[in-house]
Amino acid sequence: MAQILAFLIHILTASGGAFAILATLAAFQQDWTMLFAWLLVAQFVDGIDGPIARKFHVRQTLPNWSGDALDFVIDFVTYVFIPALVLSYAGLIPGTLGMVAAAIIVMSGGLYFADSRMKTTSKAFRGFPAVWNGVLFYFFIFTPSPIIGFLIVVVLAAAQFIPIEFIHPVRVVRLRWVTLTMVAIWSVFAVRVTMNDMASDPLDQWALAVTGAYFFVIGGILQFYRKIANTEI
Repeated sequence: MAQILAFLIHILTASGGAFAILATLAAFQQDWTMLFAWLLVAQFVDGIDGPIARKFHVRQTLPNWSGDALDFVIDFVTYVFIPALVLSYAGLIPGTLGMVAAAIIVMSGGLYFADSRMKTTSKAFRGFPAVWNGVLFYFFIFTPSPIIGFLIVVVLAAAQFIPIEFIHPVRVVRLRWVTLTMVAIWSVFAVRVTMNDMASDPLDQWALAVTGAYFFVIGGILQFYRKIANTEI
């Protein structure tokens, strides 16, 4: 029974691949609402499958099946490949510049996922955690010019390889409840914008900007204060 349950949890993780296909089909139909709806569902699955797997000791129950490897495959498709494709296909960065930006995202994202140091001892991410689906979402909301958008891609691609921590919304213990509150706020407004056919008002934009800024900087702040505390000791 334990093995069946463990395998069902692996199937839950693998379902992210099905949502990735649905998101891709929506993109080809230029149905941006359904694109982000499926990506949000895939992100939700990615957020819950790890804690469930750890609770039921899936790694020990099915040692021949690597949940980490499966998770990396699904995450690369939903967090990296589809956003890179849509960034160019939707014309957010048009023409050759968009194809170059997509190539940068896919190549740098692949290298990031291959880095065994991507998770730190504090359970945070080392460097920008390749959440290009979130970047794509913000591109749709704030629509930067093609040049600015391209520069954002270049900077974030480079940020994947800097030794600065970015918070994991579930696994980092310090300020967990603040972080989870920010996750809840971000989720409410992200769903609201998605259900409103990707149209946002100033309240949506402010809420998503503030929560996005929190996720972007809080990991580095916690890392800085931890180093100060260790120095003082």
